[in-house]
Order: sequence, then structure tokens, then C-alpha cells
Amino acid sequence: MIKVLSSGFYASIQDLGRYGYRSIGVPVGGVMDSYSGGLVNILLENNLNDAVIEVFFGGVRLLFLENCYLCVSGADFSVSLDSKLIKLNVPFLAKKGSILAFGKRKYGVRTYIGVKGGIKTDKVLKSRSWLKGITSKVKLEKEMLLPFEDSFKYQLNKFRGVVRTPSSFFLNNSIQCLEGVEFNLLSNNQKQALASQHFVISNDNSRMGYRLNKLIPNNFDSMLTSVVLPGTVQLTPSGKLVVLMRDCQVTGGYPRVLQLTENGINRLAQRTTNDSLQFTINKSPYI
Repeated sequence: MIKVLSSGFYASIQDLGRYGYRSIGVPVGGVMDSYSGGLVNILLENNLNDAVIEVFFGGVRLLFLENCYLCVSGADFSVSLDSKLIKLNVPFLAKKGSILAFGKRKYGVRTYIGVKGGIKTDKVLKSRSWLKGITSKVKLEKEMLLPFEDSFKYQLNKFRGVVRTPSSFFLNNSIQCLEGVEFNLLSNNQKQALASQHFVISNDNSRMGYRLNKLIPNNFDSMLTSVVLPGTVQLTPSGKLVVLMRDCQVTGGYPRVLQLTENGINRLAQRTTNDSLQFTINKSPYI
């Protein structure tokens, strides 16, 4: 078990998501930054879909009640084990009684903690990802116990390489995307505004979506509710853009002007309130 000494601002258990249930209105969910969340599992030689701890804005303290192999990736919050700073993207042994803690933020907002064999919380609809309305738990709570398998029944090869996530992943404000389904209904001025303006993330942002501060003229008539996905960028009647994220609904009634790539979603997941971004738009091969 891992015991939660401090739950931080918002932390949860996530895997790659809950697939096959959108037809009954269940969001996909899963790790907000699939690159960083997947990297800890790759380095631990886990299955890519093993559950990890997603920590938003640090503050978490964890007590390990058994020895285990551990890896941390994503945002750098000066993570330490027993007050000694640890390296990101490097598997290491956390001994029984060790305490993992978060410190000063350097970059990014979401950090991923993986253990050898994965976190073994309950599966609901074939996923361990926590999601409001679907699972009994939504975020970590103080004194909570998180189960994992005996790490030492696995063979962990000695890690000799160095993995560094490019700083541009966290610091560059370019967000890759494709033209959305309704993109070609936009005027040339609207298209130019989407491609050239710098947008700012408002304080209305969460795992469901990010609302951006800046207006795009909106002359669309009302439209039928249609399929939306994580990464869909909708143009609301007010002229503001909403970027849907991992826990988003499965349908929406606003024009879908852009669709973030997987890389674009991951980059946006590492940004927060008042951060600036600019869309890098490529023509979609499917439209």
C-alpha cells in the first residue's frame, strides 16, 4: 500500500481511459498528458495502460508502506524522497517507510507517479481512471490507501539511459491542431484570427475543458448537437473558444472549428490559468 499523507490541490488515479462506452454517454477520461503518463510506465517496463497517480499542482505527500520501484515524469515540482531530490524519468527504489513529497514548481502543472506493476485500485467499466459520476472516488484524500502489487515479483532491468522531455513541450506556446469539422464554414477573417492570435487560458479550466480569453466573431446559426472528442475546439455564441479535454462530454452543440492532435492535448494539459497559447493549424486529412 501507499498511504496518502497529504492530498495536494487535486490528484487522482488515471490510466489511458475508458473506451467503448461513449454510446451511453460515458467520457473517455484518462491521463491528461498521455505522453508523460505513458513514459513512467515505459520506463518501469509496465503495460502502457497501467494506472498511475496524476498530480495537479503538487502538494502531495505519500508514504510507502512496502518497498517498490517508482518513477516520476511530467511537470517538475522538485520532487523528493526522504528530503533528497530525485531525477525525473529515472526508475528508482522507494524503500518501506520512505516519504515522497513535492516542492517548488519549475515548469508544467501535471506530474505522474508510476509504480512497477501499476496502481491496483478497482476497475469500473474496464478502467481504473477516476471520473465523477462513474467511480466512487474522484481525487486523493488524506489517509487514503492505494494498493499496488509486490514490485519484487517482477524483474526490473537496470536503467542505464537518460530520457529528457524537451523543454519546449512545457514552455513553447504552440499547440498543434487540425482543421475542425466546421472550420471551412468560417470566414477568411475568422480563420486568420484563429491562426494568428495569442489566446490566454481563463480561470475556467479543468479536466473537462479549457475556456480561452479572447473573442472570435461568431455569426453561426444554431446547429444540431454533434459528436465531440477530447481536443475538440468549440466556438461558443459569445465568441470565446472552449477546448474540450479528457473528461469532456460526448456531444456538443457549438461549431467544432479545430481539433487538437494528441500532442496538442498533452501540451495544453501542462498549461494553466493565464498561460498564453497559439494554435498551429494543419489541414485535416479526414475532412
